[in-house]
Amino acid sequence: MEWEVVIGLEIHAQLACKSKIFSGSSTNFGIEQNTQASLIDLGYPGVLPVLNQEAVVMAIKFGLAVNAQIAERSIFARKNYFYPDLPKGYQISQYELPIVFNGSLEIQTQNGLQKRIGITRAHLEEDAGKSIHDKFEQETAIDLNRAGIPLLEIVSEPEMNSPKEATAYMHKIHQIVKYLEICDGNMQEGSFRCDANVSLRPKATSKLGTRTEIKNLNSFKFVEKAIAYEIARQEELLNEGKEITQETRLYDSDMDETRTMRTKEEENDYRYFPDPDLLPLEIDKSMIEQIRSQLPELFEAKVQRYVRDYGIKENDAVKIADTIELARYFEKVTAVFNSDNKLVANWILTELLFVLNRDGLSIDQLGVSPESFAQLLQRITDGTISGKIAKDVFDSMVHEKKEVDVIIQSRGLEQISDVGEIESIIVEVLETFPDQLQEYLDGKEKILGFFVGQVMQRTQGRANPSIVNEILKEKIKNN
Repeated sequence: MEWEVVIGLEIHAQLACKSKIFSGSSTNFGIEQNTQASLIDLGYPGVLPVLNQEAVVMAIKFGLAVNAQIAERSIFARKNYFYPDLPKGYQISQYELPIVFNGSLEIQTQNGLQKRIGITRAHLEEDAGKSIHDKFEQETAIDLNRAGIPLLEIVSEPEMNSPKEATAYMHKIHQIVKYLEICDGNMQEGSFRCDANVSLRPKATSKLGTRTEIKNLNSFKFVEKAIAYEIARQEELLNEGKEITQETRLYDSDMDETRTMRTKEEENDYRYFPDPDLLPLEIDKSMIEQIRSQLPELFEAKVQRYVRDYGIKENDAVKIADTIELARYFEKVTAVFNSDNKLVANWILTELLFVLNRDGLSIDQLGVSPESFAQLLQRITDGTISGKIAKDVFDSMVHEKKEVDVIIQSRGLEQISDVGEIESIIVEVLETFPDQLQEYLDGKEKILGFFVGQVMQRTQGRANPSIVNEILKEKIKNN
């Protein structure tokens, strides 16, 4: 039987608030265990939660960015379950009335088409603590620093049909929250992670199959690989006439497999009920409109502006605007070096990205300011150095943390543009290779590149290429 894959994602984005969602405790990452958990986070009797307004504003920003409806009245509920890192015995979340609902976004499928993915809801909730299983032998340690961290859980419709589509959707959400500056998107620190719901059904049918949930996937690669494994596992079981068990599974990246974590709970197992300590959240329309007016320029608008105002190709604009950090760097470079936007785009997409990928760096770790990068491009256009030498200079800027002109002058890299000096070298080359000269005169025009190479070799790449070509052609013509 042929099967159709159905995938839905639940993405947890840690909101970039300085304090927790219901207490004043800090949200700083990497602090000593159990030093950032207040009595409220620990669920002590007699303490009361107070909602962090900034978390509400960030949730509204996200809702507006995905064309969702913002609930003017939403309710916090208690999700009851026992787990060692949940000291209260319940999690404060939103259930029946979330703050954001009925949104959507578009992803690009493998065949290049646009596909709309619905966003069922995005609700505010608090994170639980963290169980640490490898700190002590035969014991589990509990760190409650994360307890109460503000989260926005973003729940998609089950409308993705391949691991690639799921990854594209997750990447799009990641891009949006970073553009909005409501989440740092750091997957290694757990700031952005997802649970994947996967099921299979016979093709041309509408009823969903039994789903499994893969928990806590914290990289795009793991999302794709975990879903692919789970699809293959379910397909094998169904083809053997066996049933799929509704359960929660974990992905083991070392073994590249999913395995059972626990039987999947039903919604009624959590015994949701409105939290008696928190009033319904009421949002005024004027507040929504005020937040809407302050939304930053998002990816699609940025791409259009780059094409329109900077005159670069749409494909280049898409690549540059893919991450907000690269987009900001590009804009700062062009603000200083505004004579050739296409050159800026080309250098960023080739040399800069090459160095970042090669050295495993982020833009912030590069150590080359946009102003210094612009100065490097200026030295190419004013003829001080050639494009080839500029690549070596850029590499030195990254590793030696020195400015452009310091590197050029200390190494004597200035481009040779003296006509007399270049002319004498060309004469020497033509006299050294008479056979190749005759081949060129006989019609083999590609030999010209050989002569250029010889001149560049003799000048250690410092000769001005345009002047070399001009004089070379003139000398050969008059030979």
